Amino acid sequence: MEAEMLRRIDCVMVRVGDLGAATEFYARVFGLRTLWHDELAVGMGMPETDAEVVLHTMDLARDVGVRYLVDDVLAAVAAYEHGGCVIREPLFDIAIGRCAVLEDPFGNAVCILDMSRGAPQVARP
Repeated sequence: MEAEMLRRIDCVMVRVGDLGAATEFYARVFGLRTLWHDELAVGMGMPETDAEVVLHTMDLARDVGVRYLVDDVLAAVAAYEHGGCVIREPLFDIAIGRCAVLEDPFGNAVCILDMSRGAPQVARP
């Protein structure tokens, strides 16, 4: 079975209690800029990468904060499972495509997503 590559880090998810305060803080202290926002999250950009820091208020497991982009989550899950990963959270839909959480043989979460539905279509600041 041909391996499905991890393309890049898509985002790092950071849970916060107050989106407005966190957005202001990450902009002022870390120099990030707002790329997009919705009622649950704000995508913040860094100047030298297209990976985003996503501030959010969702109840997500903290050990899946890094999300890797793949071409096709379904194919990637099959390839990674064949390679020795186990499925921690099976394929589920997200706003921009599909996502799944696997676990490597060393106990680390590997969260993957694809953009099969396209880039976020959310309100811009």
